[in-house]
Amino acid sequence: MAVPHEYGQHRLHSLLGVVPIGLFLIVHLTINYQATKGADAFNQAAGLMESLPYLLFLETVLIYLPILFHAIYGIYLAFTAKNNVGNYSFFRNWMFFIQRISGLYLVIFLAWHVWETRVAMALGTPLNYEMMVNNLSNPGIMIFYVFGILCAVYHFSNGLWSFCVHWGILMSQRSQRIGTYVTAAIFVLLTYVGLRTLFAFV
Repeated sequence: MAVPHEYGQHRLHSLLGVVPIGLFLIVHLTINYQATKGADAFNQAAGLMESLPYLLFLETVLIYLPILFHAIYGIYLAFTAKNNVGNYSFFRNWMFFIQRISGLYLVIFLAWHVWETRVAMALGTPLNYEMMVNNLSNPGIMIFYVFGILCAVYHFSNGLWSFCVHWGILMSQRSQRIGTYVTAAIFVLLTYVGLRTLFAFV
């Protein structure tokens, strides 16, 4: 039985996965999708985001700190949660197992992505279309990013279903089944946006 503070941490972890992290993922993918319209469109969208007032403060409070907590607590859950896949190959058990695996991959992927973009920009490299073309010119890095997109979108869409269940939004079996279809559609849509964006830099 979970102690009260663990229950609260689990709820906070679930909430942060949707707001603000999940919302940021959608915004990030939408802005990057401008790359499909060409270098100028991407650079304009990226420049608009970079021109936001108090950007570093907003990024720290709304992105970096929530992701840091979500990642650290997620690693704890990944190594302490009981997976039943080996005994009961039910759909949701597999979704639960893949959720943990995708989360561990994302810890590595996001660290690399931040290093390749935000840190590089802080060191003087312009954050623009050319930067992304150079970053993705290596086939190995491209494959790494493809899996990163898939893991991020899966982790969000499946996590959204879990969030709705844990917060009492999807209570009945019928509502949970409908929720599965909705989050699957979200997964397909965001995967298309993410992968279409990646290949726009090739």
